[in-house]
Amino acid sequence: MSTAARRSTREAERLSSARALANQAFSRAAGAPLITGNTIRLLKDAEENYPAWLDAIRSARRQIHFETYIFHEDSTGRVFADALIAKARAGVRVRLIYDWLGGLGTASRRLWNELRASGVDVRCYNPARWDSPFGWLSRDHRKTLCVDGEIGFVSGLCVGRMWAGDAAKNIEPWRDTGVEVRGPAVAQLDQAFAAVWAIIGEPIPENELASPDATTGQGQVALRVVASTPTTGGMFRVDQLVAALATKRLWLTDAYYAGMPSYVQGLRSAAQDGVDVRLLVPNATDVPLLKPLSRAGYRTLLEAGVRIFEWNGTMVHAKTAVADGRWARVGSTNLNIASWFGNCEMDVVVEDEAFAQSVEAMYLMDLENASEVVLEGRKVRAPNQPRNPHRVLRRGDGTSGRAAAGAVRLANVVGAAFTHRRVIEPIEARIATWAGAALLVLAILFALFPRVLAYPLVALSAWVAIALLVQGYRLHRARMQQRAQAKTEA
Repeated sequence: MSTAARRSTREAERLSSARALANQAFSRAAGAPLITGNTIRLLKDAEENYPAWLDAIRSARRQIHFETYIFHEDSTGRVFADALIAKARAGVRVRLIYDWLGGLGTASRRLWNELRASGVDVRCYNPARWDSPFGWLSRDHRKTLCVDGEIGFVSGLCVGRMWAGDAAKNIEPWRDTGVEVRGPAVAQLDQAFAAVWAIIGEPIPENELASPDATTGQGQVALRVVASTPTTGGMFRVDQLVAALATKRLWLTDAYYAGMPSYVQGLRSAAQDGVDVRLLVPNATDVPLLKPLSRAGYRTLLEAGVRIFEWNGTMVHAKTAVADGRWARVGSTNLNIASWFGNCEMDVVVEDEAFAQSVEAMYLMDLENASEVVLEGRKVRAPNQPRNPHRVLRRGDGTSGRAAAGAVRLANVVGAAFTHRRVIEPIEARIATWAGAALLVLAILFALFPRVLAYPLVALSAWVAIALLVQGYRLHRARMQQRAQAKTEA
């Protein structure tokens, strides 16, 4: 063997070993194996996502599994409700999960009763309960659809007319991204749906779920189905890993960015190491009062070389990432602590050059409708941004996400003010002033009227105490029943 041939062989072995290590790292970080033999289609906005969803629903033969954070009771929601009702009446098993907090004020009990009366099995994730005072912190933020275990959809879109827009009122649709998946990975989507379904009530029989072994490979795409659940942080670990491994480009789109310090440092380190790091975020928002909190964290990224762009349309709601033209993710996880650690989320992580390059091409098209945020002295601004971008329809799924992002940003500013570990920029100074004034007003109120604080604390403490005692009693009773059953079997 010639010297050149030996070098080529060694290089191939080195690359193979590196890929094996990277695959192991991603599998462990995500808690999800790499699944081969799939096809995947990138879908832009409701114009491409909704028709694909409806086509799949209308072609269903056996079952439909639909999981959405919000199902708006509007013209768009009516179309989907009618499609689900029609299939249920035709004998297809239709299961629907919506989130209690996401559905609060967006759909009436009348809609859910109509669906149930028509044969749709509807379940609500984590409704408010007196024995779980802080249960509302966990949300089902997923947006997935699986039909017959053969075709699946993962996206950032809920069901509502803000995603479709309103041409008559000159309101553009929200910018969002999803994917259509066929192949063995669909079984993982089905299993993830079943796991949440079982949390809420009786589980789905195993024989009604798709099996990866029984699903025929449809293509050559390898991907991971990252089904995050509260406290697991699977997508957070993946996002950290991608920021560490990217060598050329890392382009991110996020609706409610509020990066934790460790993730911010990962982006900063990548940019300082020569990686082209970009972040596309909204300008118009469904929670305008929290916009200053979102902007407050830009400076530390900009100083490290990260480029930040603000969308000039109604609302960019996509949650995507693409690195080095080889790796991409699309799904429901925002870059904030609520999504990473508090919610049920669903993303597909795709390792395919053709798909990643299509995501990059879409990203570059999006930047044509965005203004770059720059540092001018000590100010952060987007100089080319229109003053009044576009009208925004009533809230989508972002109120809780942006509120969580704002809370994290506020905590960061207050922490910086106390520790002096970094300079607070002008926009953060305003936040610090507002926070200080609010706390001073509360301090005065509590000094003058101590019962204003005492009574709520007493009520909350009693509520938590009773909830814990009830939970303890239930667990104790369950343990005694297990012991009695064990003795009977013995």
